[in-house]
Amino acid sequence: MSYSPFYSLQEGNWFKLICGASYQHLPSIRNLALIYTLAGADCIDMAADRAVIHSALEGIKKAQDLFVEAKNQGYDSHFSPFVMVSINDGEDPHFRKAYFNPNLCPIDCPRPCESICPADAITFSSMYRGVKSDLCYGCGRCLPICPLNLIQTESIFITIDTIVEWLDILPIDAIEIHTQEGHFSQFISVWKKLQPHLSKLKIIAISCPYTSNIMDYLQKISDFISPLEIPLIWQTDGRPMSGDIGEGTTHLTIKYAQKLMNSNLKGFIQLAGGTNEYTIKKLSELNLTSKVAGIAFGSKGRKIIADVLQELENISTTNQIENYPDLLWKGVEIASSLVSPLKLASVS
Repeated sequence: MSYSPFYSLQEGNWFKLICGASYQHLPSIRNLALIYTLAGADCIDMAADRAVIHSALEGIKKAQDLFVEAKNQGYDSHFSPFVMVSINDGEDPHFRKAYFNPNLCPIDCPRPCESICPADAITFSSMYRGVKSDLCYGCGRCLPICPLNLIQTESIFITIDTIVEWLDILPIDAIEIHTQEGHFSQFISVWKKLQPHLSKLKIIAISCPYTSNIMDYLQKISDFISPLEIPLIWQTDGRPMSGDIGEGTTHLTIKYAQKLMNSNLKGFIQLAGGTNEYTIKKLSELNLTSKVAGIAFGSKGRKIIADVLQELENISTTNQIENYPDLLWKGVEIASSLVSPLKLASVS
């Protein structure tokens, strides 16, 4: 039997790791790509940034070199994940960075922003004060919690013209377009520029946050882009960038997926936004496992590996986790705790 990311998509056990559409911490991206490739990820989604893409590719390549050892360790890694790049058709919370002037912060401020940041991007130390831009992935949890409302955001936007140029020089397998209700004209503009280059891709994905009228918007998109000669994934972005908060964050993306299941839209359904270790359990309880092609894990997927990557940073200046086998396989074991239940659910 020939296994591949395509096979996983068709069998309903597609696993995507979301590095973050604006996450640019290169050592972490490299090692996340390495670890999750060994754990069996089918796709790694990342920021539209050449340095980020090269870092992820470096991690994937190193994982390929370790496939035999992975098998000896009990991990059935035998193919490389698709490289997916996320782009936006306008303002979008996934494509932003927080910033503030730390000199305006009162000395006696309890700094709730620092404690709430899931990426440890906000720091007040002798070495650095403020937001570390490469670590921030735009979740926005710091915005309402600042006592003086000092924190602001700036948007990141890479033009589709730049992305299509990269398709000739970088091994990009898939593109995910982030859109939202009310952006149809912007979506059309992006699509018209991307459409002539679709033959260079293996998959196209469309991600859109949930609203009560979302199906009308998705139907307009479906009608406009049809027919397609490559697979299409509808990403049900329920509660964006929240999977690390708690069990309940997964409910909205499942509700969203149910709406898609009851529609006539063609394409694969993949959950995202609030997904965590409880997502598969909830799908199973609702007898929906067979109707979903896969699940994407973002903040949860990164958070469970965070301690491993921090331990690596404490002992290494190169941040190459393969040089520390015990730490590497510890990370793969943790990642597998998220990947394996999805893989097993499709055959149960």
